[in-house]
Amino acid sequence: MPLTDRETLVMNEIRLWEKSLLNYEANDFQLLYEKYLERSFSLLPEKVQSQFFSVIDGWLFHLHSIIQGSQLQMDAKERILSSGRIFNKEVEKIADLRQLNIDQLQYIAEQQIARHRVYSFVQGGLSGTGGPLLLGADIPAMAVINLRVVQLIAMTYGFEVNTPFEMMTSLKVFHVATLPPRIQKEGWASLMTELEEQEERYFYEGNEEITDITWLEQPVQQLFKAIVIMLFRKRSIQGIPIVSMAIGAGTNYQLTRKVTDFAHKYYQLRYLLHKEE
Repeated sequence: MPLTDRETLVMNEIRLWEKSLLNYEANDFQLLYEKYLERSFSLLPEKVQSQFFSVIDGWLFHLHSIIQGSQLQMDAKERILSSGRIFNKEVEKIADLRQLNIDQLQYIAEQQIARHRVYSFVQGGLSGTGGPLLLGADIPAMAVINLRVVQLIAMTYGFEVNTPFEMMTSLKVFHVATLPPRIQKEGWASLMTELEEQEERYFYEGNEEITDITWLEQPVQQLFKAIVIMLFRKRSIQGIPIVSMAIGAGTNYQLTRKVTDFAHKYYQLRYLLHKEE
């Protein structure tokens, strides 16, 4: 089915964004930093490296399943379907949302995106108070917020995340979205290749490893953020550590903005490619 003028416009915007991503060139500092991280991590025995990423992958799998099966996510799914019924009363299940046009779906998706960016901002501000419990919960909380919003964006565009293929795809979208741009372009190309090979399949037949050494930069950045928060938490105004709270809120907001922008482009593209079939 040919795309409408509006759908073609959105497709062109995505392709321009894709071209910009694929043409991204890292500067010397970024390449040096990447080389330093990889060299430092490679000093560990290979078995330890393998176990480290295996543990992270397992943690992400379990977290994804917990979020997906939670009552909170079920309620969010119902809200998405209810929003879809405003535009089309025949929407009964997630796949039916593909009957809506791109503007209607974008409106629903942007509601989810805006809500989760606020969650990240607030959570970052709380971790920025420097409390050991809140600071320690920062990485798990950010993983939950960002995994959850990727799932919701997928559902908004009609892709249920309870099949092996869609589960792995949403995890890989989350993973690639958190990578630095110089590595992100390779992840995007990999997602596009898998999409061409496995569209609409139930079982996932690709590489089930999610994280690798290229992902190290994100947890290192979170560690740096925690150190900076600890350094600035005593600089308070009327007992409130404004500077460290601003650092925590701003950093977490930017991460969720980066993840949601990437995931939104990916699932919009899948929706449009499905319409073209």
